[in-house]
Amino acid sequence: MIFQPSTDSRHIPVMLMESLENLNIKNSGIYVDGTLGLGGHSEEILKKIDSGLLLGIDRDNGSIELAKKRLSNYKNFKLFHDSYKNLKNILFKLDITGVDGILLDLGLSSYQLEDNQRGFSHKHSSELDMRFDNNIDSNKADDIIKKYDLKSLTKIFRDFGEERNAYRIAKMIKESDSDINVLSITSMIDRVTPYRFRVKTYSRIFQALRIETNKELEHLENFLSDFTDLLNPGGRLVVISYHSIEDRIVKHKMKDLKKEKSIELIFKKPLIPSENEVQINKRSRSAKMRVGEKIG
Repeated sequence: MIFQPSTDSRHIPVMLMESLENLNIKNSGIYVDGTLGLGGHSEEILKKIDSGLLLGIDRDNGSIELAKKRLSNYKNFKLFHDSYKNLKNILFKLDITGVDGILLDLGLSSYQLEDNQRGFSHKHSSELDMRFDNNIDSNKADDIIKKYDLKSLTKIFRDFGEERNAYRIAKMIKESDSDINVLSITSMIDRVTPYRFRVKTYSRIFQALRIETNKELEHLENFLSDFTDLLNPGGRLVVISYHSIEDRIVKHKMKDLKKEKSIELIFKKPLIPSENEVQINKRSRSAKMRVGEKIG
């Protein structure tokens, strides 16, 4: 069955109220949703900026199209099929010298997880693609499995998935003659993983492959290297991460910028979702929010 995407109620923006509050939104401000997804955060930002402007960015063209429909009642926004790491170039082309807030929600959207054709989820039998932008000629997840040697594949599973059986799983995959797809990967994981740990192991391995396929950490590090140049004085960066490596990268960069007196940390420790939100939206349970404000 071909996946039919929608913008229905299953899409629940993570830490929505905390995002809006910590962006410190002004009615006439310019705000960037660097990970647009289905536009849940953007829609709420637009409700607060009658005379402002929202810029939405996403690497997934399908998400862009769905968000465009969701935001169709508003006029003061522009959407870009691109990576947030290229925000500097986007602003240059728009002749915008600074923005008042940037939001990054680094998790997958419900649209991507529920797509039964692209291999983001272990729950759907499909090819192992995993590219955010499947319109470009880049390595799919199955290409990475085929091209990387045992040592490199083990490192990906260990570093990006924090999987204790990284070597055993990588070795089985590399020695297998099976076609590489979602079903074959989960079947091999089953052979080396006790039943009660399998779902977590699926998630770790698929997460690791997705991060490598899309070079997610490189995009994050590139963005963090110059985001302060893109903020107006008093402008804020709000980052929601779901992976310990992502959170450490954001944490250390913000601490360094604080020492340089470039930004002020709004919170010493990251914010986490409320118990009520976790009950309503289980995908939020690992979320951590960090907020920095540019010193004027």
